[in-house]
Amino acid sequence: MARFINIYTKEPYTHVSIAFDEELKELYSFGRLRPENPIYGGFVKEDIVNGTYARFPNTLCALYSLEIDQRQYEQLLLELEKFKRDGEKYGYNFIGLFGVMVNYPVERKYNYFCSQFVSSLLANSGIELINKQAALTSPRDFRECRKLNLIYEGELQDYSLKQSFNF
Repeated sequence: MARFINIYTKEPYTHVSIAFDEELKELYSFGRLRPENPIYGGFVKEDIVNGTYARFPNTLCALYSLEIDQRQYEQLLLELEKFKRDGEKYGYNFIGLFGVMVNYPVERKYNYFCSQFVSSLLANSGIELINKQAALTSPRDFRECRKLNLIYEGELQDYSLKQSFNF
């Protein structure tokens, strides 16, 4: 799926996740539920050492930070809890990806693609980051967002090693 998106968009990054810690142990998105199966997708707690990322050890990434206030953070945790509590009922919005291609938002109850999920989670928490419908948000929108601060760019495994030596 990432290759298809990359070929179409010609963007350096094809996936978006949201993290709640510097070590990326609390990392969430919509993606593969089983690392070996790119079709079976839904809400996932990602693991940068195991799982899907273990299958792709040279994954390139750009990590950004965003300053938010305590109220926004607490609301973000509440919104995330809804997904964590009912994770099995969520699926991947494959049709929505095609909607982005033709600039037609496709919203399906309990179905998201990665950037739609992150955009929705932030918006539902009162964090206005991207001035676009969540169902039309792409990884490029996050990369180009001036409100985000780039903190790392390179191989994900190198970031992981760097973090393990900082603690």
